[in-house]
Amino acid sequence: MPPADTGASTVVVDASAPSSPVITSRAAASAATERLEPGRPGYRKMSFALFAAGVAAFALLYSTQALLPAISASYGVSAGQASWTVSAATGALALCVLPLSALSERFGRRQMMTASLTVAVLVGMLVPFAPSIGWLIALRAVQGAALAGLPASAMAYLAEEVRPKALIAAIGLFVAGNSIGGMSGRILTGWVAQAWGWRAALAAVGLLAVACAVAFHFLIPKARNFTPGTLNPKALAKTVATHLGNPLLVRLYAIGALFMTVFGAVYTVIGFRLVEEPFSLPQGIVGSIFLVYLVGTVSSAAAGRLVARLGRRGALYLAVSTTAAGLLLSLSQSLAAVLLGLVLITAGFFAGHAVASSSVSRTATTGRAQASALYQSAYYLGSSAGGTLGAVAFHAGGWAATVALGLLAVLGVVSITLYGTRVARAERRALVPATR
Repeated sequence: MPPADTGASTVVVDASAPSSPVITSRAAASAATERLEPGRPGYRKMSFALFAAGVAAFALLYSTQALLPAISASYGVSAGQASWTVSAATGALALCVLPLSALSERFGRRQMMTASLTVAVLVGMLVPFAPSIGWLIALRAVQGAALAGLPASAMAYLAEEVRPKALIAAIGLFVAGNSIGGMSGRILTGWVAQAWGWRAALAAVGLLAVACAVAFHFLIPKARNFTPGTLNPKALAKTVATHLGNPLLVRLYAIGALFMTVFGAVYTVIGFRLVEEPFSLPQGIVGSIFLVYLVGTVSSAAAGRLVARLGRRGALYLAVSTTAAGLLLSLSQSLAAVLLGLVLITAGFFAGHAVASSSVSRTATTGRAQASALYQSAYYLGSSAGGTLGAVAFHAGGWAATVALGLLAVLGVVSITLYGTRVARAERRALVPATR
């Protein structure tokens, strides 16, 4: 199975590129160590640990999203200003993920993930006491920066510790933890906010994250295929330049950003739409709407099977078509139709994200942590852009304007995937004479 999903059918990686932004003191010994796979000792513990980490990360990262109408009313600010409590966190994560991934090359994936969760949880216990919208945005930015050490390190950890044939399934489970965290955090905040206010809701999410962080600490297996080294900024720059010079990786980064633009816009604004006419739903019910994240759990975990049946580009076409159908359906004034639209958007997004992110890990045979970090940077910049632009669009033209923004991003994914398909076909034709 080719590791590409939007580009050439073969992956070309510069063999002279450094494998990490470090100078190692000895050769990597990963080939000599048994890797994890289903049925082998440690795989289940690893899966549960990273699932818990994903729950904590998404619950904390998007903890204010379902509360935006309440936060807006409490501080007397607009929807666009309130949306910065989400965008500041995702934006800070996007900016910090690359440097923290470099630190993981020196200190270890496991250590970086543990430190990130610990700091994010501690900040999460301070967030409910923010005296102003400015303080809340600042604390959320610090929290997002802390969480930046988790996603790229987790992807690199999986790429190093799990057998390649089980990698997509393992990453799918991590992404499934993301969806469970996003869902449980929003449902929890919705009902707690309805009973005791949005500050108590944020405190409840903090306690949930504490429990997940403790579970992660005791379950995550020690890395067996990681070789630490000394930090080297020049090697980091060269590795990043190598990845950014790989057209396939750049297309994957763009696809992740565009998918997340859709998702960020929809879920930042949906709360404002549902508390207004014609729905006028209470905060607890609005929070429960995020039960549709369960669909994302299923679709991300099934990404490996979709790729096996349809190929990587085929799986992406299916994901983007499902997302577009959901956006159009959500324009209805029927609550049932809106909910079905959210189900389709969620299923399409998580499937597309799982396929794109796993393809990055398989494509980058060197500097995997930096390749994953660049994907995460693009992904969360898309989230920040989607959240802010979606709120601005909603303020200017209502839900239809937010949907239009989402469809524009979907069109971008289709264009990139079609271009990648043409490139792959052209390269296959160019190789035919050489094989005769």
